[in-house]
Amino acid sequence: MNKEILKQRTKVLAIRIIKMIENMPETRISNVIGSQLLRSATSISANYRASCRAKSTRDFINKLKIVEEEADETILWLELIEETKIFKSEKLLPLKIEANEILSIIVASIKTAKKIAQPPQP
Repeated sequence: MNKEILKQRTKVLAIRIIKMIENMPETRISNVIGSQLLRSATSISANYRASCRAKSTRDFINKLKIVEEEADETILWLELIEETKIFKSEKLLPLKIEANEILSIIVASIKTAKKIAQPPQP
C-alpha cells in the first residue's frame, strides 16, 4: 500500500474516533476509556508518519512496532466500549474493521521490512 494512502487512512481513523469520543456519555468510565482510546488512536497516525521519516530500516521497523502496539490497543478500547455497551456494536463495527485492517497492513509491513533487512544467506 502506498504510504500516502496509509497516512490518510490512519489520520481519518483518528478523526472518526475523536468524533465518536465527543459523543460518548459523560460518565467516569466513559471518560477514562475515551481518554485512553483518544491517545492510542491518534498515536497510530502520529507514529506512522514518524515511520515514514525513519533514518534506517531498523528505525523504520521500530517505529512500525509502536504503530502495531497502538493499533492493537485501540482495538482493545473499542472492544471494551462495545462490551460495556457505551456504544452499540453497529456504530463501532466500521471503526473496528478499519483498525484491524490498519493493524494487518502494519504487521505485513514489519514482516516485509525484516525480510529486506536480513542479509542474504549463503
